[in-house]
Amino acid sequence: MKKKFQMSSAIILASVVLLSACSSTTSKNDGASNGAKPVTLSFWTFNELHQKFFESMATSWNKAHPDQQVQIEATTFPYDDNHNKLLVALQSGTGGPDMADIEISKIGNYLKGDVQLAALNDIVEPEKANLVMSRLDNYAKDGKYYGIDYHVGAQVIYYNKEILDKAGVNADDIKTWDDYEKAGKQVLEKTGKPMATVETTDQWSYWPMVVQHGSDFLDKSGNVTLGDQANTDVLTYLQKLVKEKVAVAAPGGFHHAEEYYGFMNKGGAASVWMPMWYMGRFTDYMPDLKGKIIIKPMPVFKQGEMRSSGMGGTGTVITKQSKNQDIAKKFLSYAKLSKEGNIQIWSQLGFDPIRSDVWSDPALKADNKFTSYFGKNLWDVLISVKSEIAPTNVKERTPAVSDYIKTKAMFQALNDMKDPKQVLSDAVKNIK
Repeated sequence: MKKKFQMSSAIILASVVLLSACSSTTSKNDGASNGAKPVTLSFWTFNELHQKFFESMATSWNKAHPDQQVQIEATTFPYDDNHNKLLVALQSGTGGPDMADIEISKIGNYLKGDVQLAALNDIVEPEKANLVMSRLDNYAKDGKYYGIDYHVGAQVIYYNKEILDKAGVNADDIKTWDDYEKAGKQVLEKTGKPMATVETTDQWSYWPMVVQHGSDFLDKSGNVTLGDQANTDVLTYLQKLVKEKVAVAAPGGFHHAEEYYGFMNKGGAASVWMPMWYMGRFTDYMPDLKGKIIIKPMPVFKQGEMRSSGMGGTGTVITKQSKNQDIAKKFLSYAKLSKEGNIQIWSQLGFDPIRSDVWSDPALKADNKFTSYFGKNLWDVLISVKSEIAPTNVKERTPAVSDYIKTKAMFQALNDMKDPKQVLSDAVKNIK
């Protein structure tokens, strides 16, 4: 039975959120020579680049499908507004868009009870052999796929080679986290700079290491596993790096703060580990590091562990409220599942596409701002860890766990220096 929503609060929230959209753009139809009337597809997102990508793919679609034109009516909201407004619309049964973006840490909120999203199996299953399916599993429930991601989000480590060279450190010699700590001490001694920055108000310094270490925040059944040995090992290690001054808290608290970009742009630290999608933050916000950053696989705690993990993500969904589900599915498949679409995801957004068969395509080595910044061999790293991208368990409790990690656990362990085991024990109790 579909969950009912308190309509008074829903109406208030919907009204407030509607006024907070930061931009709204309707893509112009190029016009069909045969006079076919275009189908308007509304799209909500929280990322203006995602909006521009969909509008671009609509133009491409219309050139290839003159008899089935589409017009994208897209709106970019602030992050929380996008998710809150969508949840209100789906729970109240009215006012939702045809398509929407849902960030990975929020998807659990939309898969509870009677799911109000359209299953996408009919467009996903024909492409299974070409896709990194763990990225689709994040948006699945009971065998049904409800969202299609933009990227794999393969976790890598970004080194400032200029700093490493001054310290006499070769990034290729760093295979384990023990190696990393040792190299970090050498960098600190020789240059006075920290080896790394760690987030105190976000999860990207912590979560990927836990997943590589063989665990996760939740198990496959959705049970909270924050208190297990792997989680404790990783948080203890991060705290140790901070105590040794090998790592420092990221200025601004996380790796997307303006203070952080300024710090790193001036050569503030020798490395940072983030997913492949973070490349765009370097090109856009840290221009002075162009030609200095090299990308390598992640270190591991012990040999045999996976050297990467699939981190972050945003799934594009189709709502059951859409009156154009058939054409919406065809267009979504074209934009995010086709080979052409995945090449454009790289070319336009700088994301590692979910179709692994395009990773070695010559189009991915064509000159663009990313190859200019990092060099043309950056895909060699992704191909080298293709079979070592550990999947995450994204479940209904993911939003609650993610929020606790961001707002309490990381700060308590890495700023207040509380006992990591106690921090995680408290987390488990609070989340349950």
